[in-house]
Amino acid sequence: MDLKRVSRGEYIAVAGGLLLLLGVFLKWYAGGNENAELAGRTGMFELSAWQTFGILKWLFLAAAVAPLVLAYIIARDHELSWPRGQVTSIVGIAAIGILAYIGLIDRPGQPSGQIDLKFGWFVAFLGAVLMLAGSVMRQQESEMRRKPPGTL
Repeated sequence: MDLKRVSRGEYIAVAGGLLLLLGVFLKWYAGGNENAELAGRTGMFELSAWQTFGILKWLFLAAAVAPLVLAYIIARDHELSWPRGQVTSIVGIAAIGILAYIGLIDRPGQPSGQIDLKFGWFVAFLGAVLMLAGSVMRQQESEMRRKPPGTL
């Protein structure tokens, strides 16, 4: 295992994964008044993603691990059938989409207008963006082997 193979793009993606991991445990949502309800709590509250979501929290944790796996693959110089960083890019795009949906478009809880975003959501979103940026930087560094036309 040679850490000299790990480039700046992987380090950025790993930092993003760690921010996403940290963000899951920070406060994401706050109840705006006594009528707000989320995850069985009513009134004034602050909840993290870990407290709010069921399966989704595990998906965020799995997404946070993707850049670490990429850095491990590169440090060990494993052969892959796809460009390095491509899977991490897909995971980053999915995480950004889910975070944007549950933070900006359709917040959980009732009424959703009384649920405010807290610092943890922004940390997680920044982490997902850094994951995507770092993995795209890695994809640009690795060359993709093209096949001649008409071959499978």
